[in-house]
Amino acid sequence: MFPVWKGVFRRQKASKLESDMPCRPEEIPVHVAVIMDGNGRWARRRALPRAAGHHAGMLAMREVIRAADDWGIKVLTLYSFSTENWKRPRQEIDYLWQLVDEFFKLDIQELVERNVHIRILGDPSQLPLATQQTIARALEQTKANSGLTVQFALNYGSRWEIVRAVQQIATRIEELEISVSDIDEQMVSDALATAGLPDPDLLIRTAGDQRISNFLLWQIAYAEFVFVDVMWPEFTRQHFYSAIQAFVARERRFGGLK
Repeated sequence: MFPVWKGVFRRQKASKLESDMPCRPEEIPVHVAVIMDGNGRWARRRALPRAAGHHAGMLAMREVIRAADDWGIKVLTLYSFSTENWKRPRQEIDYLWQLVDEFFKLDIQELVERNVHIRILGDPSQLPLATQQTIARALEQTKANSGLTVQFALNYGSRWEIVRAVQQIATRIEELEISVSDIDEQMVSDALATAGLPDPDLLIRTAGDQRISNFLLWQIAYAEFVFVDVMWPEFTRQHFYSAIQAFVARERRFGGLK
């Protein structure tokens, strides 16, 4: 049985913006990364348990995935559970894994119909076995899809990822496959968990905090940042629309002049 508080959630009325593109198709960011922050604070302000905030956050995530697909974004990376999140209370962590199971079981059909390709960024081996199995099924069901790639960062930390990449490169040197002089930016990028994907063009963080929180440190070298002062469960399609418009309005020089 679902907790009583789940009854307070209702799908928001469709906005007029839902049928509109936030910009010309050629201006849409190819890769958008999102730090989904503020679930706990959203719940606390409403005298609800933190679990309620995480559930509401899942609903917001669902709408963002739909919008990204509708607008032609190629890659959407969602910071879902960091390596530091293991410090949270056990009960909260267990509920988060329940939500992961719930999302993939309830939404997999729509994701397949939308031609969405799912990737996992991070180390899933520490997740509960049931969650690992649910994720494996979702990966299998979407592996041939060629539309929007949704990358869920689960048990992910950028320092972990960079250390792992360094270890892989060091092993290749040790085995005489390459020399130190062969190492360049592309080799490092290819050793990261995001290998094969373009770097983020736009990084969105909700809840007002302006920090990176160990997320995609190598990959966001030239990303534009948009900090949104709303909690993640309050983040709507219209907020996403506005963030993309803010991105389009900026002049990206990549260290050069225009």
